[in-house]
Amino acid sequence: MSKRLVALCAGLTLAGSLCLASPALAAESSHDTCFLSRDWEGWKSPSPNVIYVRVGVSRIYEFDLSSGSNQLQEPDMHLVSEIRGSDWICNPLDLQLQLRDDHGVFQEPLIVKTITRLTPDQIAAIPKKYLP
Repeated sequence: MSKRLVALCAGLTLAGSLCLASPALAAESSHDTCFLSRDWEGWKSPSPNVIYVRVGVSRIYEFDLSSGSNQLQEPDMHLVSEIRGSDWICNPLDLQLQLRDDHGVFQEPLIVKTITRLTPDQIAAIPKKYLP
């Protein structure tokens, strides 16, 4: 009976330590997939359905749009984002993007399908004119 009790205690201890480790693992993995909205530095679009966003000095994220816009590459366009919830952007539901012109005449909603942090190799493959 005491061996079963020891085994049960060991199992509960292991389960407890895994529960304590999970938030640390989640925080570590969210660093790659999430960013603070205030760290958003700039953007450029190589095509109607893709936006590259610079976050901080060296990170670039790719936003794939489900319904893009041919106006994304026009020089007088601005990307306006309304943050939903916290300041952290981790998935497409955290963003509500609109494309607007300098005069406020043109407005178009943009729906983000996926957000992907690009690797250094993927960033190096982007033509310089499309780097934000």
